Amino acid sequence: MPLLVTEYGVQLRSHYLALGPDAAAPAVRALLAAFHGLLAAEVYRRATLLTPGNAHARRWQERCGAERARIRTVHPGMDASPFTEVGESPDRADPHTLGWVGRVEPAKDLVSLLHAFAEVRKEEPKARLRIVGTPVGPEGEAYLGHCRVLAAQLFPDEAEGVHAVGDNPVSFEEIGDPEVPALPDAYAGAAVVVLSSVMEGFPNTLVEAMFSGRATVSTDVGAVVEVIGGTGLVVPPRNPRALAEACVALMRDPERRERLGAAARARALELFTVEQNIEAFDGIYLEIVSHCPVRRVVLDEDGDPLPFAAPAETHVPVHWTGPMARERVREASGRPPGDPVRATSGAVSEGTL
Repeated sequence: MPLLVTEYGVQLRSHYLALGPDAAAPAVRALLAAFHGLLAAEVYRRATLLTPGNAHARRWQERCGAERARIRTVHPGMDASPFTEVGESPDRADPHTLGWVGRVEPAKDLVSLLHAFAEVRKEEPKARLRIVGTPVGPEGEAYLGHCRVLAAQLFPDEAEGVHAVGDNPVSFEEIGDPEVPALPDAYAGAAVVVLSSVMEGFPNTLVEAMFSGRATVSTDVGAVVEVIGGTGLVVPPRNPRALAEACVALMRDPERRERLGAAARARALELFTVEQNIEAFDGIYLEIVSHCPVRRVVLDEDGDPLPFAAPAETHVPVHWTGPMARERVREASGRPPGDPVRATSGAVSEGTL
């Protein structure tokens, strides 16, 4: 049976990151790391084809021994239709508004984003930052609370009501709030969409911003550069000053924002839609099937497939002829010594020689 392996994230990398100093004793961590490495290598070796979702995952697969000839990069497919109206309508967003959308968790590095926004405010006093997202678990709740406190500390003169949309420079919102009734509205309300993560696999929110025709500023992590492809600005992670400078540059240049947003939408519609994903996998499955042997299906009297028509031992990669083979068959079937059996290559049946 052919095996097709699809990875959008990198499971082996996740296992490595989970094996921190507090996870177990050093010997146990070394043993688990070696086990997961060998397991990944065996999966890649057994696969007929591998379809990583991005070049980042592909590099990990090749590093673990996957043959380049058996790898086909297939980007995830996303539904672009919810963002059509925003993407094709004139940009009416406040040119001074930056937007962030995603899951609230430490890996998104909202702390650096808030510090960067403090630098932006020095250059553009009218700037606003809208953070639209839902915390992930208790850790996310705690992180969101920390970010709220940090926002109040960075903007003390406007701390009162910092959690609401209004005259305050920073707002924390969720999808379903009056100002953000649906996901596309989160992108429609921002002139520039920012991604500040220190760790990403495939950045779905970045693709959504591209579908919405928005210019973006992102950190260089995971598959970000591969997704952006020159249609947005990319800066190093954990560098608030660089993040701020890129945001200010786009805020001050509306023509460049419009040009990058249009290019981003065109790129996303070409590479990251459901339709392209289905078309790619359709071709891959046909390729796999074309190289597979045709298996004869045994039917019963009513024309239905007959289960277990081919004995399981017919698939065992050993020779079933000769004296030793007869003894193995006799032992496996529980037949007494001297009871005659017939053994032929590829199948075993009872009878006399």
